[in-house]
Amino acid sequence: MQTGFLHLHNFLRWLVLLFALLTIIKGLSGMGGTKKFTAGDKRSAMFLMICCDIQLLLGLALYFMGGWWGNLMNTPDAMKNTAIRFYSVEHAFGMLIAIILVHIGYASVKKDIADKSKFKKMFWYTFIALVIIIVMIPWPWREMIGRPWF
Repeated sequence: MQTGFLHLHNFLRWLVLLFALLTIIKGLSGMGGTKKFTAGDKRSAMFLMICCDIQLLLGLALYFMGGWWGNLMNTPDAMKNTAIRFYSVEHAFGMLIAIILVHIGYASVKKDIADKSKFKKMFWYTFIALVIIIVMIPWPWREMIGRPWF
């Protein structure tokens, strides 16, 4: 079961990246001025938020089922071990911050404010979240913590 969750968590990162890029592109296209904020613009941010929430649930399941919490609490030198520190602290904390930013970005587009302001908030919150996500993903080329592409 844990292996299936890990594969699903690994696969869904591509959906998160795809929807984040789509949301950033939509936000950037509307920041220029006169474009109306449509339901389709809001929908991309909503799908990003849904994918991030699913990733969070899978990540929490992996965190506790995979023993990262136990490794952190029971290993005296946990912070000296790169893999344990990354998965039990850095990855978890960074992704949580990114998901909070995605939620704030989506909440800001639901408000009754000017369309240009909606695009701007959607862009910046998603952009900052995407930067954090990219830094916190265990890419294959990262020593000790890398995961496969798929």
